[in-house]
Amino acid sequence: MTKIDAARQEYKDWCSAVGIDTIEALNATLDEGRGIELINLCEARQERKYADIANQIYYRRRSKKIIMMSGPSSSGKTSSALRIAQQCKVLGLNPKVIELDNYFVSREKTPKNEKGDYDFEALGAMDIELLNEHLKMLLEGKTVEIPKFDFVKGCQVRSGKCITLGSNDILCMEGIHALNPALTPAIDPANIYRVYISALSALPGGEKVHNSTTDKRLLRRILRDSRTRGISPETNILQWPNVRAGEERNIFPFEENAETVFNSSTLYDIPLLKYYTEPLLEGISESSPAYEKAQHLLDLIGHFRVLKPSEIAAVPPTSIMREFIGGQTL
Repeated sequence: MTKIDAARQEYKDWCSAVGIDTIEALNATLDEGRGIELINLCEARQERKYADIANQIYYRRRSKKIIMMSGPSSSGKTSSALRIAQQCKVLGLNPKVIELDNYFVSREKTPKNEKGDYDFEALGAMDIELLNEHLKMLLEGKTVEIPKFDFVKGCQVRSGKCITLGSNDILCMEGIHALNPALTPAIDPANIYRVYISALSALPGGEKVHNSTTDKRLLRRILRDSRTRGISPETNILQWPNVRAGEERNIFPFEENAETVFNSSTLYDIPLLKYYTEPLLEGISESSPAYEKAQHLLDLIGHFRVLKPSEIAAVPPTSIMREFIGGQTL
């Protein structure tokens, strides 16, 4: 059994253990007015998982000083990385963050795709040599000035941000290539702890299987981008095949390299997403090339009860789902 399959099975077993292992059972729970109870249960489970990952990092802190996190779009990577870092702090560790986006090569060295456009998701877009030089220096206890990438000029510039790894420090990095060993060829794998984050699982059983992982992530992305980036649901749907192609090329082939798999799914996420995304999807006209996919998503969420505003208000400000609906305090 792969690590991904094991994570799915663990989630399936948990759903059965709490008695919500079908869409019908989920809807019944909400009909009974137990929405807030369900939210609290799911959040408690996720907090326990974050604490477990932090414990594993703590136990290996002497050898594995570098923590690499990756996962597909809208899997909750940002929130998860922050929550794991928070749990590490509880254990007395001091997480320091390197943003991999600052290690792009200069624009003229950036590879291009088959259309002649810059391919910023390609591994070749990363300044692997400089990154590895810095990681080696940090593991040796030396001080490093982390670069800052100027996206307007298309080159690295001085940042003035210097870091050193002390005895209780760990280095955290999150990005699409974080599980790919080719990103860190000069670093002993024994020094790296890798975490894979994704909304992996679906509700088993019932008359209709719960949404696919892909559709759930698309709903999250539609909501987040509409709220924070001014990207319309129609544009997001049309861009989704390209996003998926990038995941198939740069993320999924390396998911089994992770030592830990975190499943960011919750039992209440589709009822929550339905509240926000249903009117957005209904606004896509029949003449749009995104209409068919929008109808597919509407059919999907149509099988679920929707959360009430009073229940949505109970979603904690540190929840993964706040990354998409807003109001996060991490």
